[in-house]
Amino acid sequence: MTATLLYLVYGADTYHREAVFSIASAFARLRETPDAALEIRVCTDAPAPYEGLPVTIMPLDAATLRHWCEPHGYHFRAKHVVLRDTLASAGRVVLIDTDTFFHRSPLALFEHVRPGTLLCNRIGGRYGAQSEATLYRTLAARLQARGLAADDMALLNSGVIGLDRADVAVLERSLELMDELFPFAEGAYTLEEFVLAVARDEARMALAECPTEIHHYWSRKQIFRAKIDAWLAKHRTAPLSPAALDDTMAVTDALPRPPLPTRLRIKLGTALLPGAQQQFGRELLYGCYPYANEFDRACGPVWWEKAVTNLRERDSDSGSPTELTRWLDGPVLRRLLGSDGKRIRKHLHQRGLI
Repeated sequence: MTATLLYLVYGADTYHREAVFSIASAFARLRETPDAALEIRVCTDAPAPYEGLPVTIMPLDAATLRHWCEPHGYHFRAKHVVLRDTLASAGRVVLIDTDTFFHRSPLALFEHVRPGTLLCNRIGGRYGAQSEATLYRTLAARLQARGLAADDMALLNSGVIGLDRADVAVLERSLELMDELFPFAEGAYTLEEFVLAVARDEARMALAECPTEIHHYWSRKQIFRAKIDAWLAKHRTAPLSPAALDDTMAVTDALPRPPLPTRLRIKLGTALLPGAQQQFGRELLYGCYPYANEFDRACGPVWWEKAVTNLRERDSDSGSPTELTRWLDGPVLRRLLGSDGKRIRKHLHQRGLI
């Protein structure tokens, strides 16, 4: 039975860039299983980014997307609809978010997809341990009255949802629960994951996860998007060339930081700064380090931007453009940054941060 890897991509160009890279990384890892039969489908409102890729395009127009999100306009509802509908013509389907890339052949995911098993990205904690979470507080009594969502029910991350056609009913149930519970969920965007967990638990399906097969960069997105944009700038015209596929593996899941001896020297140097400026200075310098990996080097400006946003999150009264300009002009920080100081100022100015 052919395995189908499915992407749902619409809206901002950022998501299409993520998807193109994720698909390229899938093809790079497919070289580990050269005889594997894998179909990739992309349900999208913008086919152009996928021209030249051996994928099947499923056109998505605005009216269809709007219908998939009804009755409450909850856009994550579309994930369950497109997966349900795709299972009508494919025996085993894995729906994967765009903010992913592969560590192993995509066929490794399908090793978990069988009747009676739901594949997710990660298995989370237990429902009963989430007493402070919005969904627990707002839905607990309602679910308890109906005998749903026992305290020991496993939660899950739906960056991956893999199902066999035999279990399509679990999606019908998740959609039913989603539509019923959305008005009481106080806008919790994780409702989609939660109702899938409830539907799986109710159906007594097994639950599998794939945290080592893929990297799902749902946090620190700007770092990974910078790496991917650098890959696209290099390989956009030939994303499946041998060089491009090899380079997908150089886009690692590691947060680019200088080696420990350099971090210690940075910490010593920034200790000469006033207290409020020390972490700010360290993060700027992390972005200046000449990383050996070209895709890590592309993350430098993200470090500079995060230095500003982190400062403002720590203290809303700090980090005004005027104050930051004064800091950058200070003798100690100016000396620490050296010739990179001009590049940092120019970039932060262009981004509207100073």
